[in-house]
Amino acid sequence: MTKWVYTFGDGQAEGAAAMRNLLGGKGANLAEMASLGLPVPPGFTITTEVCTYFYANGKTYPPELKDQVKTALEHVARLTGRRFGDAANPLLVSVRSGARASMPGMMDTVLNLGLNDDTVAALAAAADARFAYDSYRRFIQMYGNVVLGIEHHEFESILEIERERRGAAQDTDLAADDWKAVVERYKELVEEVLDRPFPQDPEDQLWGAIGAVFGSWMNARAIAYRQLHDIPADWGTAVNVQAMVFGNMGETSATGVAFTRNPSTGEKELYGEFLVNAQGEDVVAGIRTPQDLTERARLASQSSAPSLEAALPEAFAEFRTIAERLEGHYRDMQDLEFTIERGKLWMLQTRSGKRTAKAALKIAVDMAAEGLITEEEAVMRIDAAALDQLLHPTLDPQAERKVISRGLPASPGAATGEIVFTPEEAAARNKDGRAVILVRAETSPEDIHGMIAARGILTSRGGMTSHAAVVARGMGKPCVCGAGAIKIDHRLGTMAVAGRTWREGDIITIDGGTGDVMDGRVPMLQPELTGDFATLMGWADRVRRLGIRANADTPTDARAARQFGAEGIGLCRTEHMFFESERIVAVREMILASSTEGRRAALEKILPMQRADFVELFTIMRGLPVTIRLLDPPLHEFLPKTDEEIGEVAIAMGVEPALLRERAIALTETNPMLGYRGCRLLLTYPEITEMQARAILEAAAEAARKTGEPVIPEIMVPLIGMKSELDRMKATIDATARAVAGELGQPVEYTVGTMIELPRAALRAQEIAEAADFFSFGTNDLTQTTFGISRDDAASFLGVYQEMGLIEKDPFITLDTEGVGILMRVGTNEGRKAKPELKLGVCGEHGGDPASIRFCEAIGLDYVSCSPYRVPIARLAAAQAALAMAKAGEGALVA
Repeated sequence: MTKWVYTFGDGQAEGAAAMRNLLGGKGANLAEMASLGLPVPPGFTITTEVCTYFYANGKTYPPELKDQVKTALEHVARLTGRRFGDAANPLLVSVRSGARASMPGMMDTVLNLGLNDDTVAALAAAADARFAYDSYRRFIQMYGNVVLGIEHHEFESILEIERERRGAAQDTDLAADDWKAVVERYKELVEEVLDRPFPQDPEDQLWGAIGAVFGSWMNARAIAYRQLHDIPADWGTAVNVQAMVFGNMGETSATGVAFTRNPSTGEKELYGEFLVNAQGEDVVAGIRTPQDLTERARLASQSSAPSLEAALPEAFAEFRTIAERLEGHYRDMQDLEFTIERGKLWMLQTRSGKRTAKAALKIAVDMAAEGLITEEEAVMRIDAAALDQLLHPTLDPQAERKVISRGLPASPGAATGEIVFTPEEAAARNKDGRAVILVRAETSPEDIHGMIAARGILTSRGGMTSHAAVVARGMGKPCVCGAGAIKIDHRLGTMAVAGRTWREGDIITIDGGTGDVMDGRVPMLQPELTGDFATLMGWADRVRRLGIRANADTPTDARAARQFGAEGIGLCRTEHMFFESERIVAVREMILASSTEGRRAALEKILPMQRADFVELFTIMRGLPVTIRLLDPPLHEFLPKTDEEIGEVAIAMGVEPALLRERAIALTETNPMLGYRGCRLLLTYPEITEMQARAILEAAAEAARKTGEPVIPEIMVPLIGMKSELDRMKATIDATARAVAGELGQPVEYTVGTMIELPRAALRAQEIAEAADFFSFGTNDLTQTTFGISRDDAASFLGVYQEMGLIEKDPFITLDTEGVGILMRVGTNEGRKAKPELKLGVCGEHGGDPASIRFCEAIGLDYVSCSPYRVPIARLAAAQAALAMAKAGEGALVA
């Protein structure tokens, strides 16, 4: 027979901490604390498997469950000396949820269960009438809301009327008769709403509460929390039924919550709050002001209310000892809940506490120094993605926020500035030393100078891989995309939300970590990358195998990459070097030229610009590898769109604007992302390849002379689908290299590789590798071409797909290992069949995603490349992936 229920109490337990998948976090830890001999009220846990059964079988229970619960209740009765439902000596219980992953406040709880019109009288006789009827009204209110579905405010309205009638400032001022009146009115409310009396049978109450807890696993807030924290829906929740202990039995009773270290700063100090003569929900409800636990905290807060240390010193001393013991036992900062009943301490919960990224770093480093954990364990303790909190300015968590809209959190960090609607205005105001937020319906490559000038970027359209998002992440600038509720009128220079209008120059704040758009200024906290951060990153670097490079197109990017610990440049997108206004005209000349001579004339203008950029990049990187991708823009990004732009190019070229307009129309494509770009453009016009190869090789020679460091550029050919394309491209590069060597009087070392961004390239990797020195998986386009989804338009339906459960994660953010990942594995294995020493990396946005990095480690890639501001995240994630692989004893899963 399946065991569905596990008991604990009186120094014994059928469960343990290691059984959290079955018992949930709360149940497993209650069992563990009981086994440790700590003062835990006895109880039992109904397993998460019952929750799975419940939803798989039309919200019914396993047939054996009722008898097992009855037996467990008898076990609790023996330990407490009370009987469930007994009118003379009643056992009262709490019913709480307990998923395997902590979901604080997301699911439902019922306290004081077992009270009815008979048992409340027994409780009053045994203890105190005021306490008994206070507990009864709490039970009716909580049960009425959680189980019977009556709105919480309906009960609160009754209570507020009674307080006003009695002139009571707070609940503790009400006497026994007052609570009796509230109880009667609560019962009348239940009957009015449901047309039936409040349930008096404790057994009916119990099964109603158990069903409500299981039902709350699928309530809206729990579903949203699971989606946010990647908690699978099929994990389910356990239900914990536990003998009640009461913190509302007078001045020697209390209830509180505490952390063994400060969850905001990580300081090693007992941190928390409590209330005298209260139950647990009072602490979080905000009706009464909680008191400090320690005298030190009370003095710091300048509170006149006594601390727990002063008010109940014996209970406090025992609690401090238990807190230290639990932290040492679990080897992590603990989040504790406790109740003191007439001076007797009871422990209700322990779990690993939530903490800020800053606190997590300090706690991990401190615990390693204290010998509680190893350096490797400290590395594994940090959520790599949470490092974003530390790498960018963030909003002061204590500051007031006036949120006016919300979009997608496209690039982390926060920024405050004046609204501007054009890149030109952004550049002008920035030049005057004014902070600006560039607000656009969507951005394009021509906005780059405004994006550079802005503190942050806000768009009403676009997704997480839109132009604004990708460029902002590369720059380390905060960006909120797809804020569809915002209506932008560039002509009038206005931004409107919910009937209110903002104009150019008005101040807003954006939070690229949450997607919030706020009115006015919000104070910021600046990042700190020394101390604990530097210590932990050093430990991570010692254990990781994957190299970490950065996607960097400009000297600013390259310097940031070095600052964050990048070991080279894995992707320099040469087309991004052309977006500045003085350069884009020459590029347009080249694209719109109708003859080879015209293109070469334009390329002569571009060559010195490219060469100078490459010299600076090579100099900054000082001998570290630099992978330069040859020109790969969809043509539409460079074609002039307005009459003014066409006129500007016409003057430069000395031709009639009408001819250029015709040429631009002729070059317009229906699907430019799959059109005339990458090697297709370069093969058609080899003079472009010649110019870029020359600029790279001449720059390498010059930088080597300047720095004294060897410079061996990695030239990457984009959008290869066939070996014949790479053969032809390589022949042009090699011929240019011979010409440059002849002019310089010495050879210049270089390697040639390709991006694997088309399914055909992955499938034919063995033959393509014969002509390549390296592969770099361009996972943005590989995802796009594998799914047949436009990455610029995907946001419109991928979110719906996630809500429908068709996909778990956006494949443009986290690698689709079941589809795109198989192509990467095939490309890796096939490529190394032809060339075992083939260097393999990733240079798409996935290079900074921890889950994607784990996959890259598993298939044996050599490096990942990501935006500069995600380099620390990648370093830590790579270390965690290596440690996880070593623990599993798997090695690289290449075969």
